[in-house]
Amino acid sequence: MKKIVLLGSTGSIGTQTLEVVSEHADELQVIALAADKNVARMEEQIRRYRPGIVCMYDETAAKDLTVRVKDLPVRVVTGMDGLLTLAALPEADIVLTALVGMIGIRPTIAAIESGKDIALANKETLVCAGHIIMPLAEEHHVRILPVDSEHSAIWQCLMGNPAKRLEKILLTASGGPFRGRTREYLKTVRPQDALKHPNWTMGAKVTIDSASLVNKGLEVMEARWLFGVSLDQIEVVIQPESIVHSMVQYTDGSVIAQMSVPTMKLPIQVALFYPDRREAGTPRIDFAGLGRITWERPDRENFPGLDLAMRAAAAGGSMPTVFNAANEVLVKAFLEERIGFTDITDGIEAAMDAHEPEAAPGVEGILAAQRETEERVKSRLSL
Repeated sequence: MKKIVLLGSTGSIGTQTLEVVSEHADELQVIALAADKNVARMEEQIRRYRPGIVCMYDETAAKDLTVRVKDLPVRVVTGMDGLLTLAALPEADIVLTALVGMIGIRPTIAAIESGKDIALANKETLVCAGHIIMPLAEEHHVRILPVDSEHSAIWQCLMGNPAKRLEKILLTASGGPFRGRTREYLKTVRPQDALKHPNWTMGAKVTIDSASLVNKGLEVMEARWLFGVSLDQIEVVIQPESIVHSMVQYTDGSVIAQMSVPTMKLPIQVALFYPDRREAGTPRIDFAGLGRITWERPDRENFPGLDLAMRAAAAGGSMPTVFNAANEVLVKAFLEERIGFTDITDGIEAAMDAHEPEAAPGVEGILAAQRETEERVKSRLSL
């Protein structure tokens, strides 16, 4: 029985992870759950999966939850200390981190230092702290198992092949709901428009990032650390049907692709059962019915988020943190209809222009750059 700590259990990845656990209840057990403040959903999860300990990051939510589950033998903890406690549970075999934002960095470090394998669904951990996380994982002989669909696809394409023969990663993107639209059109869109992703059901933050191509920029930065490649070895291609999740090109010219219908349950299951594979009830591809698979180059003129990410990655140091922190503030403001859609990438660029990067920040330096950027963006836009 593999014992799992699930950080971010009430979000999209978290709930789908629990579906995978339910489908393989004879092999997987959730021993700890963590979320921000969705008390009602957390109570449901506790009553179904019976973890011994849970964390509500929000203190008020933790107090509410404690009252709701007082009839159950579960310990409720809160805040960052609570997340760190869960991440380091000695009985855990693997920690799946699906927390949203930079809050995931410190628990991931705690889990690695405790010798836990990491199933990683938190982009910010590697975007902002890849220079810390990857050497630390190597030092502690811990595996970083990617859960994001594109990175899982790359990882699967590399299985059984020598990494030194990798020539290029072809990182796919759907293009989001505004593919083919102009910058002028994008100035008029509302949050409800941006949240209508054509293929995937995701949380609001990731869906907006997908619409702006910022998400693909974050994935480029993440892939760089996960697979130890240079930026010029990563090419982004648009694949609107979301059937090919990414590809690897080798030095002999061969290209290996990972394909499936768009579902996050598959990469979650691959990570949890690695190196084995298990049966899954996910739909199969009907190739004849599909007809064709479309390929396009990304529209960098109307969607500058990708190039801004490449610039941040090339600068390195604290600059990826600035890119990410500015985006988090701006996406929240867009969802609240306080700024327009194109203001997101304009604001990211302004924050990057104003920042003097630190070459190799530690965790405190990363968090300081985050705070500085959040304050600067909020002040600039009077948020």
